[in-house]
Amino acid sequence: MSYRGIRLAMPRPRRRLEAPIGASTLLLGFDEPVRIWRAGRAPDTLVSVYCGPTTTPAVGEHSGRFSGVEVLLTPWAAFALFGTPQHELANRTVDPDELPHTLGSPLGELAAALAALPCWERRFALLDDTFDRWRRTAAPGSERVARAWQLLVRTDGGLPVPRLAEEVGWSVRQLESRFREQIGLGPKAAARVLRLQRARRLLSEGRSAAETAALCGFYDQAHLSGEFKAMTGCTPRQFTQARRLPEPVSPAADRLSGEATSLLLPTPTGSWSGPGAHFSKTGCIG
Repeated sequence: MSYRGIRLAMPRPRRRLEAPIGASTLLLGFDEPVRIWRAGRAPDTLVSVYCGPTTTPAVGEHSGRFSGVEVLLTPWAAFALFGTPQHELANRTVDPDELPHTLGSPLGELAAALAALPCWERRFALLDDTFDRWRRTAAPGSERVARAWQLLVRTDGGLPVPRLAEEVGWSVRQLESRFREQIGLGPKAAARVLRLQRARRLLSEGRSAAETAALCGFYDQAHLSGEFKAMTGCTPRQFTQARRLPEPVSPAADRLSGEATSLLLPTPTGSWSGPGAHFSKTGCIG
């Protein structure tokens, strides 16, 4: 689990494309809402947001003034927190208070309590305490699902599904059913996300598309390009070029440390500039 505190004050709206990552996201907003678009769905306007693992990109926009805490959870930990079959939430964004959870009070109240505290250190301490209490009361998920997820993460999505099922002692059908319930995606789809996550990382380090395709287990460069476009909306070349524009996403703005997860997009009102700050803490829960 990791926390990222965000406080932005900009004169114009900001719009960002977020690529799929191997984590579930709980955003506890303090005041201004964010507007989120996904292909084939009506946009959502929410102050606090929950989103499980996805295979498609999302575009989020806010007014330029935004503050809150983003909590990244391993998907199986999110299942234990909310109890809702995660495949019901795949490729969706929802108000977290519309979901049952084990925290004992509305998440909107937690967000308000966080906003009222005077510093990020005390906010992160409150989150530590809150999630520690949740960990003691949450229904445990399947240890086999957690192990299967950890094996996929460790191999960057490179472990074939039959081998994965063998490693955890299930049939392929059992693995697929329980994995979708507690992770939100099937093991094959989750492997695609993790493989592409590694590809984005290598490309951002300066590796060529051909070398990246070979290192990440794609058939060829065309296979990499097709997967990249399906899950980010752009080709590897477009993504890496956009990351190098005069106003790129700063490393602190990416959702995962050391990962290329976001692209800044133009807004109808033009470019933006202004002060902003990110504060982060990595915990050991989930």
